Amino acid sequence: MPTIHDLIEEVKSNPQIDRAGMILCHNGIVRGFSRDGKEVSKLRIKADRERLKEILSEARKKPGIVDVKAHVNEGELSVGDDVMLVVIAGDVRDNTFPALQEVVNEIKRSVLEKEEF
Repeated sequence: MPTIHDLIEEVKSNPQIDRAGMILCHNGIVRGFSRDGKEVSKLRIKADRERLKEILSEARKKPGIVDVKAHVNEGELSVGDDVMLVVIAGDVRDNTFPALQEVVNEIKRSVLEKEEF
């Protein structure tokens, strides 16, 4: 699995990086409790890789976005393990922060299939 630093370096190698004024990162990890408060010791994750590619392609078309990379870790993951890494380069905060949030939300909604234990 790539690290967040690997994804940052990939984004920085984009030939149009001179158009970016910032790089934002999201590192989602396995939490020890569910949203409804139940204890969680691990997650089983499956990812729709084709949908992930579509989401990243759509994000690159947004105003001010230079590049975006993401990785989803599949299989059985323990508390504290990385689930999702997202790195996005954009021109200004007004474009980049909302784009990051949209990408993360869409990945959670339409890419990840999670089972809690």
